[in-house]
Amino acid sequence: MPDMRTQKTENHPPKKVVIIGAGGHGRVIADIVSLAGDVVLGFLDDKDPSEFPNITILGKLTDIERFKQEASFIVGIGNNQLRKQIMETFDVDWYTAIHPTAVITSDVVIGEGTAIMANAVINTGSKLGRGVIVNTAATVDHDNVLEDYVHASPGVHLGGTVHIGLETWIGIGAVVINNVDICGECIVGAGAVVVKNLSQSGVYFGNPARCSNL
Repeated sequence: MPDMRTQKTENHPPKKVVIIGAGGHGRVIADIVSLAGDVVLGFLDDKDPSEFPNITILGKLTDIERFKQEASFIVGIGNNQLRKQIMETFDVDWYTAIHPTAVITSDVVIGEGTAIMANAVINTGSKLGRGVIVNTAATVDHDNVLEDYVHASPGVHLGGTVHIGLETWIGIGAVVINNVDICGECIVGAGAVVVKNLSQSGVYFGNPARCSNL
């Protein structure tokens, strides 16, 4: 997996970026793109453009082909399954958005189409897949693996050597202790504390986190 972090140099002019999804998450990403020195051309969204006053709506998702020759794209949608569906449907240049206040060690590997929000911390040896979200002030300690389309919500704290499976969503303020594996397609509820491996897909709440399916 290549390191997809983008840094502006004289040899790399600003990119033109189209954001898929004009809701709140997409608008946060738009700010990150601008802070990185790149240019937001506008948004693609299937909702009625009148729902997004003062925002440049370029068209619907099906219009992505019109812009693929001139722009890179990022999915500004928090839903993991929908983000996966979009990214695996369209063959375009996927943009990686990293807020300038994020603290990321030099050996971290970040997949394409990932978004890392303000004040996030990602420590040494960690690997993030494609389409991952590390949201505002979330911390990812050393040697973590976040597989494709994982979402670590605002204020999440992951201890060292945590492995999170495909499409899992870690809710706001949840804590995962070190050396824990969480399987794919899980939801860990807001404020939950994960103290052991979660090997069954499902919804987990509480301290310690327990599966609501059981």
